Amino acid sequence: MRFTTRQDALLAVAALAGGLLLLSARGYSQWDPDDPWPHPAWRVLPLVGVCAAMLLRRTRPVAGLAVATPAVVADIVMGPSLGTMMVYTDALYAASLYGGRRMPERLLAVTTAATVLLAAGLGLWAGDWAAMVVIGGVAGMTFVGPVLTAMVVRAHRDRAELERQRADQLARLAELDRRNAVAAERARMARELHDVVSNHLSAVALHSSAVLRLPDLDRAAVHEAMWVIRENSVQGLAEMRRMIGLLREERDTDGDPPATPRLADLEGLVDRATRPDLAMDLTVTGTPRELPAAVELAAYRIVQESLTNALKHAGPGRVEVRVEHRPDRVCVTVDSPLGDGRAELPGTGSGLVGMRERASILGGTFAARPEGGRWRVRAWLPCAGMDRVRAGEEGAA
Repeated sequence: MRFTTRQDALLAVAALAGGLLLLSARGYSQWDPDDPWPHPAWRVLPLVGVCAAMLLRRTRPVAGLAVATPAVVADIVMGPSLGTMMVYTDALYAASLYGGRRMPERLLAVTTAATVLLAAGLGLWAGDWAAMVVIGGVAGMTFVGPVLTAMVVRAHRDRAELERQRADQLARLAELDRRNAVAAERARMARELHDVVSNHLSAVALHSSAVLRLPDLDRAAVHEAMWVIRENSVQGLAEMRRMIGLLREERDTDGDPPATPRLADLEGLVDRATRPDLAMDLTVTGTPRELPAAVELAAYRIVQESLTNALKHAGPGRVEVRVEHRPDRVCVTVDSPLGDGRAELPGTGSGLVGMRERASILGGTFAARPEGGRWRVRAWLPCAGMDRVRAGEEGAA
């Protein structure tokens, strides 16, 4: 605001200097050449009035116009001077540009009416049609022209403001989309980390606990337990490296991309998920075929999490894993014996939530409940709806 006031003051001083220069060069008219009144010094007063109004051109433009209008009327009565009329055009322009929303339309109506009345009155007084046309043209450029110019500038300024607001809205929407994408990616990575860490570390903890709790195990049992611990540790590290590589977005053109777990790897997963009192069986029916990576990953993770829950909570017996390939879907079922409700390892409660989310993202169904004295986990993952599958693949990539 201080810079604006200083700039307007400099403009007012420059306008006053230019107006005085024009007055000194007799840049004014006189209605009667034989009448020496008014003295040229009197014409300085209207010029000072319109120049003083320029001090308010941006802060209070309507008040500035109210100050400049009587001054220009007095100048017209004495005989219009070029400098005063030019400065007054700025008062009209500023009031139209910086005034209220309805101000330009009102000033356009008033200045048009004033131009017509002035041209008609002076033309009739002079009795000359040509004089009426010339006076009307000069008055139109002096009074109507600045208002029309300000209306055009104001329309462009309003349009630019609308574009700026639209750009701000788009930026906010883009930021919201980015945050949603980050939240979705964080949720996806949380599911991946839970499945990887929970499965492998649960197997490591269970078998190491067995070795420590039963010191009289024979060498074969200890060897088997240590083999399971080693295999789960190696697999866990491999999957952690894969996920870290995805997080870093490493793209090594000379090497292969990190491998995504697939249904063909279930046999090794079942072999590693062992407990002394719990056997694991894997059955695959139907014709295995190439499936979208998102379906393969979801089915693998559901089986992995189900086996982890079985190692933690299932009672002694046998866990049956069945994978059924159908033309339009893949069905994954994991049956395990119900335990006594006392788990050796604590759970976070997010395993079932993560499995349900994996199935729902692909448009499938998921159920986990006790049936016939056993705990059954079943997931149906569609393969025919490729639009949703591709969306899932993009989320898994």
